[in-house]
Amino acid sequence: MANNKYTIKYTATFTNQLNNILKYFIQKFKNKIVAENFYNSVITKIEQRSKSPESYEKYKSIRKRNNIYYRIYVKNYTIFYVVRDNTIEIRRILYSKRNFDKLI
Repeated sequence: MANNKYTIKYTATFTNQLNNILKYFIQKFKNKIVAENFYNSVITKIEQRSKSPESYEKYKSIRKRNNIYYRIYVKNYTIFYVVRDNTIEIRRILYSKRNFDKLI
C-alpha cells in the first residue's frame, strides 16, 4: 500500500514565529505546559494535513502568488503553507485576528 504522506518542510520564518508564540505563552501564563500543549497541537495538525494537503481551504490572497496558500487553524492562530511537488512548505503562523494580506 502506497504512503501518500507528503514531506514537511518548515521555513525559518515559521520556526521563528512559532518560537516567539511559545515564549509569549511561557511568559504570559508562567506555565510551560500551555506552550507544550500548543506546540503539540501545531505539530499534530500539520502532520494530519500532510496526508492530503491540497484538499483543504485555500487562502484567497489579494496578491498574485506563484503558489497557492492553504490554511490550518490551531486555537487562535492560522498556519499558512504551500504545496510544491511532494512537499508541504510550512511558511507562517500568525494570530488569526491579524490582517493577513499585509503580512504574507
